Amino acid sequence: MNIAYKVWLENNGKAFGEGPYRILKQIEKSGSLHQAASDLNISYRKAWAVINKAEKRLGFSFLEKRIGGTSGGGSVITPQGKSFLERYEKFREEVKAALEAAYKRHFE
Repeated sequence: MNIAYKVWLENNGKAFGEGPYRILKQIEKSGSLHQAASDLNISYRKAWAVINKAEKRLGFSFLEKRIGGTSGGGSVITPQGKSFLERYEKFREEVKAALEAAYKRHFE
């Protein structure tokens, strides 16, 4: 038997969880929303909608978008977005540890 769970943040509905987190982390690696969507096997439109919804619900921008041209376009995570991702990662780690400890107390 294992523990399974999902955790997300709400602000007038689901605002942030694993979906936006995974997309943003992939954007950090690739420098592009389009490439991140491709890497995650989701459509660009879906990836954009997920990030846009999170931005609206949380009230700040995660991405600075650069329009294409000779050097190409791309996306970078905003400073506020980076700070949020760092806090979310720490939050996830604490939640995981707390749930695993509770699971061990009750089921092992």
